[in-house]
Amino acid sequence: MKIAIIGQQDYGKAVLEAFLARGDQVAGVFVAPDKEGARPDPLKVAAQEKGLALFQFASYRKPEAQEALRGLGVDLGVMAYVLLFAPQEFVTIPRLGTIQYHPSLLPRHRGPSSINWPIIQGATRTGLTIFRPTDGLDEGPVVLQKSCDIGPDETLGEVYFNKLFPMGVSAMLEAADLVYAGKHAETVQDEAQATYEGWCRGAEARIDWTKPVGQIYDLVRGCNPAPGAWTTLGGKKLYLYDARKIVFRRFAEVVGKIGEITSIGAESIRITAQGGQLEVLRLRHEDGKKMGAAEFARSAGMSAGTFLGA
Repeated sequence: MKIAIIGQQDYGKAVLEAFLARGDQVAGVFVAPDKEGARPDPLKVAAQEKGLALFQFASYRKPEAQEALRGLGVDLGVMAYVLLFAPQEFVTIPRLGTIQYHPSLLPRHRGPSSINWPIIQGATRTGLTIFRPTDGLDEGPVVLQKSCDIGPDETLGEVYFNKLFPMGVSAMLEAADLVYAGKHAETVQDEAQATYEGWCRGAEARIDWTKPVGQIYDLVRGCNPAPGAWTTLGGKKLYLYDARKIVFRRFAEVVGKIGEITSIGAESIRITAQGGQLEVLRLRHEDGKKMGAAEFARSAGMSAGTFLGA
């Protein structure tokens, strides 16, 4: 089939390469404009290396963006990780319309941080949806869905790179084939089941040590590697990454006060929260790089009795 890829970053690149590898014709690639001082987008680089027509518009609302897509005469538009809004005037141009990837089981977790939030909220399953984009954010009819488990200790990075990324690439191919063959169904999303969350950024990733330890652990997992769950030490941010959860099961097990570092071991530090402790193995000070938690504690002169988040 003859397609246009609209996307960004490594996922967009992987989708492009998957379609090309099986012989589909990619007539053009649409990528967001370069950001000053940032590395070139991997999808842009791949398109240039393969000699494909490349378009970078600041908005897909612009007539020139729509004329560029119209001029390609493609069968299908394939949206592979797109942060720019694409109006109906744009996505309906291809002969068979456009399909879009979203890394959640729509209508649950509409919004831009849809991988983070299920983990942060303690969900045990998530998945991906290939759907028809509409002018409502992640609200279009569903073409295809795939689900996967979220392990009790899996991080954002593990769920995405080990599951949602490779599943998503193959699902885009499968959905494109269904649409091209006219064998797909389009299921309207059930608004009664819909949820929406905004970005998971710095404010959302701040640790409150008075919260139950399970909630804190899920926050750390759901923000690892980005944006990174954080607390403060001496007025500066301390980002926590690899960690374990320790639950107090009886009063005799309780040690330390809320937010207190109670021990520094060979590889980790332990911090008390409500109902348990977080054992942190890897962290990053706002002024440095990721490193072992115990190594950082010793280099920073921390000791048992130090409080975080004060």
